[in-house]
Amino acid sequence: MKKIALMIVFSVMILSCKSKSATSEKLDAKTEVDLKGDWSIASVSYPGSEVIKVTSFDLADSKCFVGSKWKLISNNNKGNFTLNNSSCTAYSTPITWFVNQEGEFVMKILDESKAKKVKAGYVLKVANSTENSFQLVHKIDIAGKITEVVYQFNRN
Repeated sequence: MKKIALMIVFSVMILSCKSKSATSEKLDAKTEVDLKGDWSIASVSYPGSEVIKVTSFDLADSKCFVGSKWKLISNNNKGNFTLNNSSCTAYSTPITWFVNQEGEFVMKILDESKAKKVKAGYVLKVANSTENSFQLVHKIDIAGKITEVVYQFNRN
């Protein structure tokens, strides 16, 4: 009987412990309003960028994002970005985004899908936010080592 009681208590404890998810957090409305507007990426940097090629957001080489234009709308958490680097293939897509209480920028690239149908997204840390600039820091795995890719945004 003790074993059954312990198993029940243990089961309740496991079920009550939820894992933290980037999408289950409350929103940081102030940061969202601060990020509202038209932006462009001034630079993309990471250790070893001279020799390592990084594909950003599973779309294009990170260098193709330099000069890209981003529109972030905070009241409905929609937006879009356009890659317009002359040495890369042009690309434009709608996105949905929000900033959670952990200071993470959570983004889904929509292409031709509705947001609820898109199961994958990206979680980046918002850093060094000012009125006219901010950074998104994306932690990625390069050869078993976590590397930070920093996207520097400037207001248009």
